[in-house]
Amino acid sequence: MDEPDPKPYWNTNVARHPGILRAVPEGCGDALDVGCGDGLLARKLTGRAQRVTGIDRSPEMIARAREHAADRPQLDFVEGDFLAAELPVTGYDFICSVTTVHHMEFDEALLRMRELLRPGGVLVVVGLARETSPGEWAALIAAAPVVRITKVLRRAGGPEGMPVADPEMGYGQVRAAARRLLPGVRYRRHVLRRYSLTWRKPGP
Repeated sequence: MDEPDPKPYWNTNVARHPGILRAVPEGCGDALDVGCGDGLLARKLTGRAQRVTGIDRSPEMIARAREHAADRPQLDFVEGDFLAAELPVTGYDFICSVTTVHHMEFDEALLRMRELLRPGGVLVVVGLARETSPGEWAALIAAAPVVRITKVLRRAGGPEGMPVADPEMGYGQVRAAARRLLPGVRYRRHVLRRYSLTWRKPGP
C-alpha cells in the first residue's frame, strides 16, 4: 500500500482507518470517501481501490486534499454537498464516511450512500452520537481516562479548519435508523466516542 504521508497525524478519527481499510472488498474498482476533509483516508484508499473519489463541502479542505494528492492520478476530489452533488450513477464498490453524517440529515445521507453503492459493494460509516441513557453516560465517564491518556501518548492532532458540529441523534436512534435503512447492517460502539456501521449491499 502507498504511504499517504511521510508523517501522518493521529486522532480519534484516524484510529478507525485500519478497520475501514480492512472492509474494502477485494478487486475494488471505485471507492468514495464522503466528508473526506484533507484527504488522508482517501490517499490511504488508493492502496486498496483502482480509483478513489473524495467529496467535501469545505473549499479549504478540498484545496488541501488536492495539494496533497497532486501526484496521484487515480485520486479525485469533488467540492460540494454530498446530498446534492452530481456523482456517477454507475456508483461505487466501496463507500466510507468518517464523522460526517451528523453534519447532514441522517436518513437522507444513508439513503444516498445506499443508492450509490453497487450490488455487492460495502459501506462503512463511522459517526458521532450523543449519550441519552444512564448506561451510555456511565460508559463515557469510564472511558474518559483511557481516551485522555491515548490522545496524549499518540500526540493527537489533525488539520486546522475542519468543520465541527455536535451530534443531535442518540446512539439508540442511530442504531434503529440504520437497521431500518440498511437491513442486516452491523452496528458497533467504540471506546473513543464513535460508532460504526458496516453493510454489504445485496447482490453478486
